[in-house]
Amino acid sequence: MLQFPGELWVLLGVAVVFILLAVPAPPGSGRALRAIARPFAALAQRKTLAIWLLFFLVIGIRLAVRPLLPVPVPGIHDEYSYLLLGDTLAHGRLTNPTHPMWMSFESFHINWLPTYCSKYPPGQGAVLALGELLGLPWIGVILSVGAMCAAILWVLQAWLPGKWALLGGALVALKFGVASYWMNSYWGGAVAATGGALVLGAMPRIVRRAETRDALLLGLGLAILANTRPYEGLLFSFPVGVWFLWWLAGKTKSPVNAQIRATRVLVPLAAVLALTLAFMGYYNWRLTGNAFLSAYVLNSRTYRTMGLFLWDHPKPPMQYRNDQFEDFYNGWEREEYRNTWEDLWCVSNEKLTRTGTTYFWWGALLLLPGLPFAFRDRKMRLPVLLFVLGAAGFFLLIWSMPHYMAPITCAIFLLLVQGIRHLRTIRFLGRPLGVALSCAAICLLVGEAGFRVSKRQCDGLEWTCQGDPSRAAIQEKLSHTPGKHLVVVRYEEDHNIHDEWVYNGAEIDSAKVLWARELDAEQNAKLLAYFKDRHVWLVEPDKDNTELIPYTPLPSPAGP
Repeated sequence: MLQFPGELWVLLGVAVVFILLAVPAPPGSGRALRAIARPFAALAQRKTLAIWLLFFLVIGIRLAVRPLLPVPVPGIHDEYSYLLLGDTLAHGRLTNPTHPMWMSFESFHINWLPTYCSKYPPGQGAVLALGELLGLPWIGVILSVGAMCAAILWVLQAWLPGKWALLGGALVALKFGVASYWMNSYWGGAVAATGGALVLGAMPRIVRRAETRDALLLGLGLAILANTRPYEGLLFSFPVGVWFLWWLAGKTKSPVNAQIRATRVLVPLAAVLALTLAFMGYYNWRLTGNAFLSAYVLNSRTYRTMGLFLWDHPKPPMQYRNDQFEDFYNGWEREEYRNTWEDLWCVSNEKLTRTGTTYFWWGALLLLPGLPFAFRDRKMRLPVLLFVLGAAGFFLLIWSMPHYMAPITCAIFLLLVQGIRHLRTIRFLGRPLGVALSCAAICLLVGEAGFRVSKRQCDGLEWTCQGDPSRAAIQEKLSHTPGKHLVVVRYEEDHNIHDEWVYNGAEIDSAKVLWARELDAEQNAKLLAYFKDRHVWLVEPDKDNTELIPYTPLPSPAGP
């Protein structure tokens, strides 16, 4: 949401200005507005050109503001896990062998047994791998956000007239394409949103013309959802699947017969889904040794005592090999949600705040008069159902990051644009009050995006993309220092468990810089003996997170 003092006053002030301009406007002003909009309407009719133009504009604008919003630095546990996944795929592997010294490298959201890998599905890692192959993992992030904006425009073109679809694509680009943690971190969101867009955009096209291309795009969208956000993707896909089966059974008006439906659509779609299931089984088998056991589930069984849903009760505490895991899993996670009504209210309020900041803006409040009409619109029944199911599924979870709802991003903006269309029909004393409100809402979104860039704010939730520049600075310094290096990280008892420094890439032995956790004297001695050919450094993030000194092992505790 708008991040400057008095945002509600700004909202009110902008709305009043537009209303005052609309009420005394001469009758011919509508023709002037249409003349201004005519070039955009002409572009909207060239649908393929509009899609490609939006894709490249998102990338170009984000690169243009790079002096104000530089390449993001990772800092969140999940980001490092995704980067490990991307690095693994970029090396041409699905997973990595367990290292003999793995206990010193153990970190959050990463499996070490039976193989060394990220716990997350491969979708986000694939775009980071593409970026790494092109020179920088963030390149993959930029491309994925540009693809998401283009895919959502493609969706809207199937549901709305061209000019309204173009408006919706522009809104998505403004919200996510510049100052959003989806663009300015490595957590993801855009890949899953693209999957949802392909599904929602392909289905109405299949109903109208039953082309193989749309069937393949539908299958691709389902595959992306299954390999990015499986739970949320299932909730999103179920209503679309029911619609597809209804159409396939001939219950929906369609210009094609049953044989064409089967040969052009069902067979290619079934082939894509079969290949997707085969890949997922093989991927699981390579990572966990079991085709039906994902790395995510294995990680939860190995480390976590908390469930995923609001009704889950914590399991008994586990014993961990380091104090940071103890504080995180037996401390912070268990204290974050304790199955009380107070905790339920707190996490629900947190979800509302975070999703409101991510998907909406203060100016969207001006669109509220048009939204009831959009929700009651018969053509919007499926998007409304997708939104309701996606939001309900999200609010049943304990954890509350907005990108969990990424699959329904296209449905959210489809409903917003349809709300704008209905809002613009509202008149007061013969004057276009709804037009004024919708213009004010759009201008406020443009102002929000510009304001964040000017203030170097990577997102309304700044902690999601601030990164850890101190760790990055040490990594950069050592990467240009001759020889190979091992950095031993020593934490204090009051260490912030969200500030983790021990993460590495897919290559361990050949890496120029390695980060290891200081453990007991015996394990530390094994670590130093194994890496005896490296320069060994000590860093203490809780004392001075920029100081790098030669490592001296802690003395062994005195005997009895």
